[in-house]
Amino acid sequence: MSDTAEIKANPMETRSALPPEETERLTTEIIAGLKTVFDPEIPADIYELGLIYKVEIKDDRSVDVQMTLTTPNCPAAGELPTMVENAVASVPGVGVVDVKVVWEPPWTPERMSDEARLVLNMW
Repeated sequence: MSDTAEIKANPMETRSALPPEETERLTTEIIAGLKTVFDPEIPADIYELGLIYKVEIKDDRSVDVQMTLTTPNCPAAGELPTMVENAVASVPGVGVVDVKVVWEPPWTPERMSDEARLVLNMW
């Protein structure tokens, strides 16, 4: 499996001494939060678009997020990382959130979920 497929299949990475039920709750609620963030020009959420590459929940409840954008010239480049930070930080029990925009691997439409493809009519 390629790194890209692996990231798309499981962007959540938990390396935490927190109890498993707590990391499961945080994971579920973080994903739900990420699904509330939409690129203003695309009617699909950033999680289903495949823009979230990695989420790491740490022992101190801080969360590191690696995300990308559909293009380096994305008009929402200035606001999307802040929207992601706010969505993750709104989850009860989450500490400091650090969002980094990365460009490797580059985003391609293949990263989108079937749900996003359906919304965007990209079959």
